[in-house]
Amino acid sequence: MSWLPFIITAFAVVGIISYLIMIYNGLVRLKNNITKSWANIDVLLKQRHDELPKLIKVCEGQMKYEKQTLEQVIKARNMYQNAHTVGQKAQADGQLTNALTRLFAVAESYPDLKANQGFMQLQNRITALEESISDRREFYNESVNSFNIRIQQIPDVLIAGFLGFRSQEMFQVGEQDRQDVEVAFNFS
Repeated sequence: MSWLPFIITAFAVVGIISYLIMIYNGLVRLKNNITKSWANIDVLLKQRHDELPKLIKVCEGQMKYEKQTLEQVIKARNMYQNAHTVGQKAQADGQLTNALTRLFAVAESYPDLKANQGFMQLQNRITALEESISDRREFYNESVNSFNIRIQQIPDVLIAGFLGFRSQEMFQVGEQDRQDVEVAFNFS
C-alpha cells in the first residue's frame, strides 16, 4: 500500500511529460511544414526566373516597340531577387505575375512572335509554373494558418510561448496586385 501513491504520481508525471512532448512534436512538425512549403514555392519561382531571360531574349527581336513591357518584367524579376521577407517576396511575385500577364497580352498583337515556337514553349512553361506556384501558395498559407492556430490555443500557447514560436506571415498579394492588368500597345 505504501507504493501506491508513488506509482500514481509516477504515472501522472510520465503522462504529463508525454503530453508535453506530443504538443512540442506537433508544433515542430507544423513549423517544418511551413519551411518545406516555402521551399517548394521558392523552387518554382527559381524555375520561372530562370525562364525569364530566355523569354525576354525571344521577345526583344520581335517586340521592338514594347521596351517598357519588357523592362517591367526585368524590374519585377530583380525586385524578387532582392526581396528577403515573405511579404516582400509576395509583393515582388505579384508584380512579376502582372508584368508577365501584360507581356503575354501584348504578344498577341505580334503574329510573328505568336508563331515563334520558342516563344510558345516558354509561354506554356511559364504558365504551367504559374499554376504550380498558385497551388503551392495555397498549401503554404494552409500550413501557416494551422501553425498560427495551434500556437494560440491552450495548452499549446504555453509551450509555444516558452519555446519562442511566433505567428508566421501568410503569403498575400499587395493591393496593387489586385487591380486589373492594364494592357497598352505602343505602335509608334
